[in-house]
Amino acid sequence: MLNKLKEKLSAEELAWVLYDVGNSAFTMLACSLIPIWFKGLAAGSLSSDDATGAWALGVSLVTVIVALMGPVCGALSDRKDMKLIFFRTSVFIGAAGCVINGFATNWLLFLIVFIISKIAYSCSLTFYDSMLGDVTGEERMDEVSSYGYAWGYIGSCIPFVAALVFYILGPDMLGAISGFLSKFAGFAVTAAWWLAVTVPLLRRYKQRNYTERAPHAVAAAFVKLGRTVRRIATEDKKVLWFLLAFFLYIDGVGTIIDNCINIGTDLGLDTVGQVVVLLATQVVAWIFSLVFARLSRRYSTVRLLGVCIIGYFIVCLYAFTLRSMLQFGVMAFGVGMFQGSIQSLSRSYFSKIIPPENSGEYFGIYDIFSKGASFLGSAVIAAVKFAGGTINIAVGLMAFFFAAGWFLLKVADRQPGRRDGRAP
Repeated sequence: MLNKLKEKLSAEELAWVLYDVGNSAFTMLACSLIPIWFKGLAAGSLSSDDATGAWALGVSLVTVIVALMGPVCGALSDRKDMKLIFFRTSVFIGAAGCVINGFATNWLLFLIVFIISKIAYSCSLTFYDSMLGDVTGEERMDEVSSYGYAWGYIGSCIPFVAALVFYILGPDMLGAISGFLSKFAGFAVTAAWWLAVTVPLLRRYKQRNYTERAPHAVAAAFVKLGRTVRRIATEDKKVLWFLLAFFLYIDGVGTIIDNCINIGTDLGLDTVGQVVVLLATQVVAWIFSLVFARLSRRYSTVRLLGVCIIGYFIVCLYAFTLRSMLQFGVMAFGVGMFQGSIQSLSRSYFSKIIPPENSGEYFGIYDIFSKGASFLGSAVIAAVKFAGGTINIAVGLMAFFFAAGWFLLKVADRQPGRRDGRAP
């Protein structure tokens, strides 16, 4: 895997891509085994529906906190030589929280530690995404961003398989304490992998686009952020309309990712079967992310994004029919086809239309729309479940967001401004 990447990427691009390989391990665990462990801890205190609702509300809390923190932290990280400091701190807090989560034996403590870990993880992605303009040129952003998601999907399978082995074989290998030890082993392996593959980026990253440091940094960051928000709202319509489109279509993406295990569990499907299907989905996502990376050399980012949005729209409509493991597998395959590409192309397109020296600040704003959308989607899941509705209805409702997002993306593309990294 590493040799293939070395042939296609520079040393800095490769180091940047490897962080996707690292953080995706935590994403995979959070989308599969962590909700299962949470429901296991909550089984004696909460009903299945209440546990699903509590988990969704916890995820919503993370997204709100990150949305509020992101722009200010991003603006602070734009200062000379500061981005790496912010990035390193968030990675270490997230990985440490991941290990500590393995010791939790109470559902509430488990959820609190997970929230802290997920906040740090999400903040690290804000800084990481904003590094794209520092490690590669505008003409390669689509391709490099796609490689990040592609190899992140396949690379995350390595620690996840180890965690899965402990989960499945734990009762036979570990006896009465299998639940605690298999959970701890899963978290520990994931954290170790996350840190190990982050080392190249910590060593090689150089912040080439930055603003000069100034006194009263925090106050100055708020002032600068206010000016940027006003500029986006009144002048930079391309950024504004894209963010609105992104807010809508990424809502469905985040909702499906965060609740994929809950979908199968609420339908009464076999837990191990669900996890195996999701593992296979990682391979599908890897293949199709590489396909879209190649297509990005010939087709515009907006056209490829439009294909991904339409694909997700069809997946959401299909969710209304879900009843069996086979149907769950078909839906997972459809998600895998577009999951990485819709995120990677959104990231690279946004990198092209913003000022590179303010990338941290802009990606902080980007994350407001991204995390705000996840909050809305998770809130829909929680509301439907607490009201006694089915998970099929909750996921199917996301189709409206994809339809509106597709329309607004077309509006954004027609606005004046930086286009594919070039002046209009």
